Amino acid sequence: MEGRLFTFFGMISHDHTFIFLTHMLLSAVIVLIIAKIAVSSIRLVPTGTQNVMEAYLAGVVSMGADVMGKEEARKYLPLVATIGLFVVVANLIGVVPGFEAPTSSLNMTLALALVVFFYYNFEGIRRQGVVKYFKHFLGPVWWLYWLMFPIEIVSHISRIVSLSFRLFGNVKGDDMFLMVILMLAPWIFPMVPFALLTFMALLQGFIFMILTYVYLGGAVVVAEDH
Repeated sequence: MEGRLFTFFGMISHDHTFIFLTHMLLSAVIVLIIAKIAVSSIRLVPTGTQNVMEAYLAGVVSMGADVMGKEEARKYLPLVATIGLFVVVANLIGVVPGFEAPTSSLNMTLALALVVFFYYNFEGIRRQGVVKYFKHFLGPVWWLYWLMFPIEIVSHISRIVSLSFRLFGNVKGDDMFLMVILMLAPWIFPMVPFALLTFMALLQGFIFMILTYVYLGGAVVVAEDH
């Protein structure tokens, strides 16, 4: 496949849909394996994978607590932590030569963004009711309702673009950067670029999680006028 990174799955089929789906499924399988190992032998004093996962979950809750309070953050921990782990694993796969990050496909990042978009709106409507939820789209000044409502609608829809294109653009750029590095130095392991790509993979997962918490907080915490 000229102009593309070599992938092991590409040896089976050059169809990009096949390559994308296999790497996406591989990411999901890795996440499930990590979760299975972490809970396979739970101990009071955590060790190994359990210790790492407990630290990860505690960090995600702490992140969300700054946005919406600890109690609310714990409610949405399963969603945010799962998305974050899946995104990070999907990003890191692209750092390994012979594999392609499924998050470098707009199909996947758009799907994740739509999940977050529909879920936080659903939670906002469920917690507040349809009328009260959409009422806060109108703003505090009644004579500007006609202007604020369409602005808020556009603002919320733009979050789909923001979530999906930010992740897609950064990971796709990382893939292109990795392609150039491997073309220039195919026999020398480029430690610094690979370390940079690993950091960016983790950073993009963190950004996706914090934005998910921010959107959820804006949808549900407004009910208590926080």
